[in-house]
Amino acid sequence: MLTHLALPMFTNLIPDSAPPVAKADAKQRFERLLETALANSSFAKLLLSKYVGAEAGLDRLTVREVLLRGERQLSFLWRYQTRDITKNYPLPEALALLSELLGAQFHSAHLQTLSGEVQLVFSRKGRPSLRMGKAPAAALPVAVDAGHDKEKLRYLELSRPFWLDLGVTHLVRGEAALVPAMSRKWKQINKFIEIFSAALKSSGLNESPDVHVADFGSGKGYLTFAMHDWLRAQGKRAEVTGVELRDDLVRLCGAAAAKHQMAGLRFDQGDVRSYTPLRLDVMIALHACDIATDYAIHFGLRAGAKVIMCSPCCHKQVRPQMQTPPLLRPLLQHGIHLGQEAEMVTDGLRALLLEAEGYDTQVFEFVALEHTSKNKMILAVKRAQPLSAERRAELQAQIAEIKRFYGIREQELQTLLAA
Repeated sequence: MLTHLALPMFTNLIPDSAPPVAKADAKQRFERLLETALANSSFAKLLLSKYVGAEAGLDRLTVREVLLRGERQLSFLWRYQTRDITKNYPLPEALALLSELLGAQFHSAHLQTLSGEVQLVFSRKGRPSLRMGKAPAAALPVAVDAGHDKEKLRYLELSRPFWLDLGVTHLVRGEAALVPAMSRKWKQINKFIEIFSAALKSSGLNESPDVHVADFGSGKGYLTFAMHDWLRAQGKRAEVTGVELRDDLVRLCGAAAAKHQMAGLRFDQGDVRSYTPLRLDVMIALHACDIATDYAIHFGLRAGAKVIMCSPCCHKQVRPQMQTPPLLRPLLQHGIHLGQEAEMVTDGLRALLLEAEGYDTQVFEFVALEHTSKNKMILAVKRAQPLSAERRAELQAQIAEIKRFYGIREQELQTLLAA
């Protein structure tokens, strides 16, 4: 998943009224700055956007540096609407390809280095302009040994060899170091493990000698590997399974797990609607789109999971059904407010339904918005004592009243539970 880049207040703007030579030089100057950043090891990340080419579904391109078999290369992540494709190129070949893409297929390029940020923008007529600025503190990579970050990063060790296979670290003078472009992702992973740790304690699983986890939509396996490694470090017999639809990612993660002989860690190709593990203590589903989140929650409920952790996105089912109550029409006449209200109602109903099923439930922001826009989490921990019939009836009445107030006819999790 691509993280949001905070843009600084740019200076040294080359305006559209600049002489033709200056305009022509803007692209060349950007390319020289990129080459310099690579040469002095200050390169962090390059994002190409505003795609104007002919390939259907292509949205943007993210470029980061990797070390493969001792050779520095640039890894190109081509992001499409329905899939991602990664290709690696030696530096000279990568720079030549980027020169071809700039202006011809992508009209915006954002270069992030350790000392600053540079943005190259092409107008509709293809005229380039260059903006340069100092990098905001939040955009700079985090030093692993920095005193104020030690507490936040205590859950995971960057020295673990599998991070190298997953592209989180690279070798610097023979030692593993965080890839600068992965600094925000590393913060997200550690924050997730912090929440995961607290959830295990409150669920009673902290006392269990073994813990079975299923991570649906595991993607590149960052969280899957992190959970397995952390659980093993706690002395538990961890059985962690990443379930992913994309076969190439299943093979990538499976190969890394096998290479490092990580017993109890596996990756299967499958879907939350059909996958059935023998035992499930913790169900994870991050960024499951729309009603896929409902299917994931329902699966966790059916399997009797003690902990359910979801990060929902793409709230599409409820919004078209919503009828704006007269009192709220002045507020919800704006599309952005209606969308935010639909998200709140959708996830609020999910939380109430989980509570009615006997779970203590929280909905909260688990990472700062600057790191990712998909930053909401639904955390549900199974209660030790069953819910009383009176409380369950009260919750069901609240759900019915909310649906009536907004004119909602159907909510997928409630439908699945009723069936």
